Amino acid sequence: MGLNLEDKKAVVAAVSGEVAQAQTIALAEYRGIEVGDLTLLRKKAREAGVYLHVLKNTLVRRAVEGTPFAGLSSQLVGPLIYGISKDPVAAAKLLNDFAKTNDKLAIKAGAYAGKILDKAGVQALASIPGREELLARLLGVMQAPVSGFAGALAALAKQRETAAA
Repeated sequence: MGLNLEDKKAVVAAVSGEVAQAQTIALAEYRGIEVGDLTLLRKKAREAGVYLHVLKNTLVRRAVEGTPFAGLSSQLVGPLIYGISKDPVAAAKLLNDFAKTNDKLAIKAGAYAGKILDKAGVQALASIPGREELLARLLGVMQAPVSGFAGALAALAKQRETAAA
């Protein structure tokens, strides 16, 4: 059963709201994917904070009009699932990782920072570490000098104890 005009307006408004806050949109064809696999993908999307929906392409075209993602309009053909995220890499990483284990999901295109990405571009974006991993790396770099200094002090104290004995 199709959507009436009010339902379509509501969908466009909801998608527009997500797009307004988004940094990245990733698109993938989902032809032939099983319901259980799609349910698993949606669960992973919720955990990653990614807005993931199968939407009518015409409604998405309206939602991205006048936004940095408007260039995606030419790519909106076929049965697509849309991943929209505030995190720059979350949507791309989610769809790319899932496509590695499920050949029925094929990455088609995406957009990041006003640039339209092809399949290779989405895969390259997905290979960038996420925010949490980058923060963990930064913390490790910041702790290294302190840990080294503490280790040197401990070694110096032990050396003095040995010399005093």
